[in-house]
Amino acid sequence: MLLKTLRRLSRLGRAPRVQLVYSRRYQIELPGAVYDPQRGERILAFLDSAGLLDPAAAHPAEPVPFPHLRRIHTDDYLDSLNRPETLVRIVGLQLSEDALERILEAQRTMVGGTLAATRLARASNGIAVNLGGGLHHAFADRGARFCVYNDVAAAVAELRSRNVASRVLVVDLDLHDGDGTRAIFAGDPAVHTFSIHNHTSAEVNAAESTVIELGTGVGDDAYLAAVRTRLPPVFESFKPELVFYLAGCDPAADDEIGDWRISAEALLERDQFVLSCVRGAQSKGRNCPLVIMLAGGYGPNAWRYSARFLSSLLNRGRAVEPPSTEELLLTRYRLLARGFEEHELTGEPRREDDWGLSDDDLISALGGPRRPRRLLGFYSRQGLELTLERVGLLDRIRNLGFERPTLEIDLDNPAGDTARLYGGPGRRDLLIELRVRIDRGTLTGMTLLRIEWLLLQNPRAQFTTARPRLPGQEHPGLGMLKDVVALLILACDRLQLDGLIVVPSRYHVAVHARKSLRFLDPRKEGLYHALQRPLEKLSLAEASAALAGGRVVDTRTGEPLAWHPTPMVFPVSDRFREMLDGEEYQKGVAEGEGGYEIEVR
Repeated sequence: MLLKTLRRLSRLGRAPRVQLVYSRRYQIELPGAVYDPQRGERILAFLDSAGLLDPAAAHPAEPVPFPHLRRIHTDDYLDSLNRPETLVRIVGLQLSEDALERILEAQRTMVGGTLAATRLARASNGIAVNLGGGLHHAFADRGARFCVYNDVAAAVAELRSRNVASRVLVVDLDLHDGDGTRAIFAGDPAVHTFSIHNHTSAEVNAAESTVIELGTGVGDDAYLAAVRTRLPPVFESFKPELVFYLAGCDPAADDEIGDWRISAEALLERDQFVLSCVRGAQSKGRNCPLVIMLAGGYGPNAWRYSARFLSSLLNRGRAVEPPSTEELLLTRYRLLARGFEEHELTGEPRREDDWGLSDDDLISALGGPRRPRRLLGFYSRQGLELTLERVGLLDRIRNLGFERPTLEIDLDNPAGDTARLYGGPGRRDLLIELRVRIDRGTLTGMTLLRIEWLLLQNPRAQFTTARPRLPGQEHPGLGMLKDVVALLILACDRLQLDGLIVVPSRYHVAVHARKSLRFLDPRKEGLYHALQRPLEKLSLAEASAALAGGRVVDTRTGEPLAWHPTPMVFPVSDRFREMLDGEEYQKGVAEGEGGYEIEVR
C-alpha cells in the first residue's frame, strides 16, 4: 500500500501542474434537460479513482459578486432576470420559480469558477480547469440557449479592472457558435475570439475574430484539418498572453443534440493540439496561461470526453481510458460505502456499546415477539436515509424542487420489503417505490436480491416531444435508475448475495436496465443483440411502439416478435460472474443472436 502511494505521489510530482475548480452548486437537476448535471463530479471521481487527482490542486468555486456581472451585462438585462419569463426563454423549459433560482445560482457559481481558474492559471503560468462554464451564448443585453451570464467575459473584465492588459485569445471549439462572446468583444482588439462550429448564429463584425462554419454532418478529417490549419496562424499573428479554451464535447458522434460525427480519438487529438499551440507560445518565452472550461456536451457519456483529455494533462500526455458511466458510478458508490459503519445502516448500537446483548435478548426481556424492523433484515429507515444523503441522491431530489423528501419503509407485504420516497411529508409526490426480497429459488446454490417492483417518476415533470410518454408511464422518469441499481448492487455486497435479478415488464425498461444488467438466459441476450441493428435508427418510444404493434418481424418465419418479460441480472459474486462470462453462456448468446433475421415493417 505504501509503495502504491509513493508511486502515485511520484507520478503526480512529475505531471504538469493543473488546477481544478468545481462546486456542487453546478449541479442542476431539470426535468426534460438532456445535459448531465453530474458531469463535473463524474470527472473528479474518475480522476481520483485513476490516482491522478491531487487534493491540493482542487479548488472550490463561489458565486460571482453581482458587481462583476454589471461590468459585462446591461442593468436592464440583469433586472429582467427577476422575471420568470426571461429565464424560461433562455433555458427553453417551463420551470418552477425555485428551479429558475437554482439556475441563476448555478451559473453565477460557474462564472465564479472561471474567475477562480483564471487567477490560478495566471499565478502559476500554467493550466487551470473549470469543471463547468463556457457560457458563450450570453450577450451583454440578453441570454440565450441556456447561457445566462458570460463567464469568459466576466473573467476578462475582472482582469481589465485590475489594469491587466494581457492579449486574450478565446478558442471556442464547442459545436455551436460562440456568438455572445464574440459580440461582447467585438470592439476590443486585445481579445481575439476563435470559433469553429456548425452554423454561424450571429453576424458580428469584430475587431479580432476568426469565424469558421463547417455545416452539418462533419467527420474527423474535416474537423481536424480545420483546427490544424486555422488555429496556429492565430497564435502566430495575435501572440496571446492568456488563452481561454472552451473544450466542448458536443461535436461527439454520440452527443444527444449534436449533428457531427467526431470520434473520441479525434476529440482527444483536437484537445491535445490546442494544448500544443499554447505550449508553443510558452516555448517562445511568452507567458501564456491556459484556462479550460467544459462548455457543451449532452447526454450521459459527455463527461468521458473531458475526462479523457484531463487525464492526459495529469498523466504526462498519456490519456487514461474512462470506464462506462455505470461502472464509474458503481466504483464511486463502493468507495463511499467503505465509510459506512454497520451500526449506521442497521440502527443497532455499536458492538462495543451493546453490553453483549442481542436483539433477541432485548426483545425477550421486554416480553414481546420479535418483529421485522429492517429492510431485508438489515437496513433501518434511518440507515437508508443516511445512505441516500451521503451519496448525494437526496440533494439531487431537492434540486428538482422537492425540498423535503420523505422516506418510509413497509415490511408487511408478503411480496417483499418496500421502500418509498416521497417529495414531501404527508405522502405527497411519490418519486421512488421499490419492492425487494431475497431469492434463493431461481438459481440453485445462489442467493439473489430480486427486484419485484421499481417505480421512478417525477410527478411535476411534463412529457415532451423529445421525451414522450412510454408505455406504462404515468409521469416522466426521475433520471436516477443507474443510481438505484448501483445502490442495490451495494446491498448485494453488504449482504454477501450473489447478484441482482429483475424482470423488466416492458422493452424500454429492459433497454435502460441493459446499461448495467444482462439477460439471465443467454439466448434472450442474443435476441436483444439481434434487435439492436434493425431498431438502432428508431427512438426508444418508436422502437417500443414497433414491438408492441407487431411491426418487428422475424423474416425467417414471417412472425412478429413480441416482447416477453424475462429475467435480467447483475453478477456480484465471482462464481456468478464466471458463469455469465463462461464459454457455455457466450455460446448461447451467439446462437440466440444468429437465430433471427429481423426487420421493421
